[in-house]
Amino acid sequence: MNTQQIALITYTDKGNYSGISDEENSKLLDLLKEKGLNVSFQIWDDPAVDWSRFDLIVLKSPWDYFDKIDAFYIWLGELEKLDVRVLNPVDIVRWNANKRYLLDLQEQGVKVVPTVWLEKGDTFDAAALFKTFSAEKVIVKPAISGGAKNTFALTLTEAEEKTEIINQLLQQESFLAQPFLEEIKTKGEWSFLFFNGQYSHTVLKTVKPGDFRVQHFYGGTVHTPEPPVALLVAAQHIVDKHAPGCLYARVDGVELNGALALMELELIEPFLFMAMSEGALQRYCEALLMQLQETANLIP
Repeated sequence: MNTQQIALITYTDKGNYSGISDEENSKLLDLLKEKGLNVSFQIWDDPAVDWSRFDLIVLKSPWDYFDKIDAFYIWLGELEKLDVRVLNPVDIVRWNANKRYLLDLQEQGVKVVPTVWLEKGDTFDAAALFKTFSAEKVIVKPAISGGAKNTFALTLTEAEEKTEIINQLLQQESFLAQPFLEEIKTKGEWSFLFFNGQYSHTVLKTVKPGDFRVQHFYGGTVHTPEPPVALLVAAQHIVDKHAPGCLYARVDGVELNGALALMELELIEPFLFMAMSEGALQRYCEALLMQLQETANLIP
């Protein structure tokens, strides 16, 4: 029996996200225990948990972190003070929590879906935005968000009608805007999954007719085709350069003119679609075991 204490981080499920991680989490916990690991699920904002007793903390499904972002940042700071190892690493998690990271990646040469930043307190200008993108529809979403929360897909007329609502939201937090890509409807959104930087599997998510959200709790469907080599190579490069030391990474993107345009680099709480790929659970466990060995080597 491995004596290291491992916390798999989850959240208090209030029904907001359909509990989509439940089955994946349950199977993962069972497999890790079968391997003799001392592992338990812990809710990240449970004040009764003594985090100092854990050797390793794995952010598996803290799905509500963006609803409580200040508390989440404080919790990460407490883990740092306790010198508890966290996967994924705390500095990367902080960076990844705010979608401004997309601008960082863009400046470093990563092909990113065109993005306009809307600072907190800015005034939403629908006409200027549509002129910038030369698009028929735009997506507007919070800089810190998940699960399509407060996300709008708007034509110019709809954007003008929603201007007051968006301006009210901009008083509370920053947003970003992107052109709606027809390729999401016609080709779908790719997700490439990596464990310890090693490629594991791919899924292709498609929207239901009349919607723009690929999440399966909004009616999207998931497929497992063989990915185009060029897209996989691009995803691997992103992970190699921007997700060092990460137990898991999910690269979400769309194919534009044969190349991968990044939509999200998910490094905090992505659903990992492990049921969609034979052996994925095993590969995750093997990656975690390697990280545990590294943790043991770091302990004096």
